Amino acid sequence: MAAVQTPQPKSPDAGAQEPLPVRAGEDAWTAQEIAEIRIELETDKERIAAELQASESDLEGLMRDYGGGSGDDSADTGGKVLEREQGLTLTQNSRTLLEQTNRALERIACGSYGRCESCEQPIGKLRLQAFPRATLCVSCKQKQERR
Repeated sequence: MAAVQTPQPKSPDAGAQEPLPVRAGEDAWTAQEIAEIRIELETDKERIAAELQASESDLEGLMRDYGGGSGDDSADTGGKVLEREQGLTLTQNSRTLLEQTNRALERIACGSYGRCESCEQPIGKLRLQAFPRATLCVSCKQKQERR
């Protein structure tokens, strides 16, 4: 009598994920292409985290050294304010980029990478290879920018 085999649950690393979506006319993602995107994102994540730490440290120094204008003329005070504002902007940009990078890595891990978050259509392989953090297809991104 033949033994009945019960299906075993597949581990997330067993390749059970659906293939990443592609647009009509594009070749399917290869394991090597996905690995290259993941490596690029992980490398960027490390670089951005280091830059963020440095800019936060610089910004902390600017905030600590701000003397409230004692002994400074208005040009000195204005220069310090501008420098602080630039530091804040750069720090916030780095935080945003780090969040986008983490989100892209999460989307790769869960299999939703490559699908537009707005219309659910494929983003496009070429777009993702050019900008791996993309979460919207070109059409939805253009609509967003017009608003």
